[in-house]
Amino acid sequence: MKKDRHDRLKVLYKFSALFLGSIIAAVGLELFLVPNKIIDGGIVGISIIASYLSVIPLGIFTFILNIPFLIVGYKQIGKTFVISSLFSITVFSISVSLLHPIPGLIDDILLATIFGGIILGAGIGLILRNGGSLDGTEIVAIILNRRSSLSVGQIVMIMNIFIFIIAALVLGWNRALYSMLAYFVAHKAIDVVIEGFDEAKAVMIVTDHEKEIGEAISARLGRGVTFLDGRGGFSNDKKTIIYSVVTRLEISKIRSIIYEKDPNAFVTINDVSEVMGGQYKKRAIH
Repeated sequence: MKKDRHDRLKVLYKFSALFLGSIIAAVGLELFLVPNKIIDGGIVGISIIASYLSVIPLGIFTFILNIPFLIVGYKQIGKTFVISSLFSITVFSISVSLLHPIPGLIDDILLATIFGGIILGAGIGLILRNGGSLDGTEIVAIILNRRSSLSVGQIVMIMNIFIFIIAALVLGWNRALYSMLAYFVAHKAIDVVIEGFDEAKAVMIVTDHEKEIGEAISARLGRGVTFLDGRGGFSNDKKTIIYSVVTRLEISKIRSIIYEKDPNAFVTINDVSEVMGGQYKKRAIH
């Protein structure tokens, strides 16, 4: 009984977030970017160009052009993703249509580009974080990724290059360059919403002073550490590898600890897209 209630609340939270994200994205697009003839990438960008060249409203284009990709995605990716995306696209399309009669909030094209990109990215990030999408080109990219050596990001980038070239021919190079700036700002905002400001970093330390460094990381940063057994490929000597996940803001502290305890330690620091469990959520205690 409790599990069923928990599942219902989880679904309610998910679709509430998708609903909110779709409205936020529509506000960024319709009240900031579109009035200044600035486009986004993907299907939304194609829809803006098509709407600009015709009398058909933007909301109708964003909905209709995404349908074929959702049908393909249903067969290739799965119904949960498609249902979430269809819900988001429907709410987004309706919101865009309702907001269209309202004049743009900012006339300054640079401010509209930056703040429109931030708001649009925040909305899309909220949608992506909850398992949906506003853009059918991402579905195509996922499918093509399985059949080529290109990554999803590379495929989306190639598609968007062609879209921005079309924008340059239709709207002019000036607007196309502003559109590219808005696209860049939006994707930075998406990263912040999905990953947060406290970006996680994985640190691997090869050292002969594992005990001192491990204790210092635990005591000063409040982070958990894991000791891994390793062997030098050249020397064949046994080595201990310390593994820990910290925030971006704690990197300078962990560097200080390593330099203090073992200046000759070999260290690698990598980005981490998601962290679950463990002591990562603990804050530094010193």
